[in-house]
Amino acid sequence: MSNIQMPDSKGFFGEYGGQEIPPELKKIMDDIYRAYLQIRESDAFVAELHELQRHYVGRPSPVYYCRRLSEHLGGAHIYLKREDLNHTGAHKINHCLGEALLARHMGKTKVLAETGAGQHGVALAAACALIGMPCEIHMGEVDIAKQAPNVTRMKLMGAQVVCVTRGTRTLKDAVDSAFEEYLRDPDNFFYAIGSVVGPHPFPQMVRDFQQIVGIEAREQFLDMTGTLPDQLVACVGGGSNAIGLFTAFLEDAEVSMVGIEPSGLGLDTPDHAATMTRGAPGVLHGMRCYVLQDENGEPLPVYSIASGLDYPGVGPQHSYLKDLGRVQYESATDAECLQAFQLLARMEGIIPALESAHALAYAIRTAAERQGERILVNLSGRGDKDIDFVASRLEL
Repeated sequence: MSNIQMPDSKGFFGEYGGQEIPPELKKIMDDIYRAYLQIRESDAFVAELHELQRHYVGRPSPVYYCRRLSEHLGGAHIYLKREDLNHTGAHKINHCLGEALLARHMGKTKVLAETGAGQHGVALAAACALIGMPCEIHMGEVDIAKQAPNVTRMKLMGAQVVCVTRGTRTLKDAVDSAFEEYLRDPDNFFYAIGSVVGPHPFPQMVRDFQQIVGIEAREQFLDMTGTLPDQLVACVGGGSNAIGLFTAFLEDAEVSMVGIEPSGLGLDTPDHAATMTRGAPGVLHGMRCYVLQDENGEPLPVYSIASGLDYPGVGPQHSYLKDLGRVQYESATDAECLQAFQLLARMEGIIPALESAHALAYAIRTAAERQGERILVNLSGRGDKDIDFVASRLEL
C-alpha cells in the first residue's frame, strides 16, 4: 500500500486522522474496524454489495462528454462522471449500503446519521429500508427548510428526522446532535458517518466504499478516449465524492486533481466554508484535520449556498493530500455556483446539485486556459433537491 493510500494502523494519514475520542469509545471504534476488516474479506458480503450496486444503485454510472458546453467554453473538453444517476440521486448511496450492511452484520439495533443537503440521509434511509433497520437522521433546521423534498423522502422511507435547532442549525450542529444520541448506547447503535470524516476507521471505510467511482471512471475514460483525463475536479465539503474519484488516479502523476471548496460570499468575508484555504490543522469530530477555527481552537460558523458543503473541517486524507501537494484545493463562490448550475442545465439538459455545481464552476472558470485538455468533473448529485431554492434565488 502506498503512502498516499494510507491510513496506518492507528488511522493516521500523515499527521491527520486518528481517534480523538473518549477512551470508552475507542473499544467501540476498534470493534467496528475489526468487523469491517472481516466483512470486506467475506465473499458473501462482497457478492451482496456488488449485486446491490448493479441492480439497486444502477452502477456503473456513465461518463458523459459535454459537447455543447465544451464548444461554448472554447477550451478544455468537459466530461462528467454521472453519480447523479445513482438511485437516491448522488454518490452517497455507495457508502450507505456498505455501512448499513456492516451495521446488520454487527447486530446493531438502530442506525444514526447526520445530513446537510439531505442526500446522505436519503441514501441511508433507503439502505436501512432495504435491510429492515430502524434509521434516525439528524438535520439542521436551516437545511430542513432548504431541502424539504429530501426530508419528505427520508420520512417516506421510514426514517425518523430530528430537527436540530442549536448553533448555526446546519451540518456541524447536526453532527454534534447525532453523536450525542449515539453516545447514549454505542454498543447497540451504529453511527453511519456521511463522509470521509470522524474517528478511525470511518475515513478509511467511507473512502473504500466510495472508490468505486474512480475505479469505474478510470476504465470508462480509457475506453472512451484511449487516454486518462488531464485533470479531475470534485467538490469538497467533508470530501467523500472527491476521494472516491481521486483514489484510483493517485499514482497517475500525469493526472492533476483539484478539490473545490465553497468560498460562499467571498474569502474576504466570514461567509464561506473554505477549510483548506483559510483553515489550519486542528481537532474536530474525533479526528485531526484542517479546521476553520477561532483563536481558542473552536470551530467557526461556516456558510455555503450548498448545504452539503457547509462544514468547518475536511477529511484527514484530503488534509494529507494538500500537504503532499498531490491535490490542489481551490474554491468557487455562490455566484459562480449558480451560474454553473444554470449553464449545465441550458447547455446539456442536466441539472446538477449545488454541491456539484461548485466543481463545475471551477472547470468552467479555467476551461479557456486549458485548451484541448480533458477535464473530468464528478457530478456527485442531481439538483432536484435544489430547484425550488434556486428558483427563488434567481426569481425564475
